[in-house]
Amino acid sequence: MNPAPRQKPDSLDKRPLMQRLLWFIALWLGGVASVTLLSYALRLWIAPK
Repeated sequence: MNPAPRQKPDSLDKRPLMQRLLWFIALWLGGVASVTLLSYALRLWIAPK
């Protein structure tokens, strides 16, 4: 027996491109900001001035 082919949920296809791009940019900036804050915190912890 072959399993039924998987299909994308309809809700993903109906979102406008601009909304998906804004979410991508927001998540990317959030990731960059969190890595930046973590690196500065580690820098201050390892080599305080």
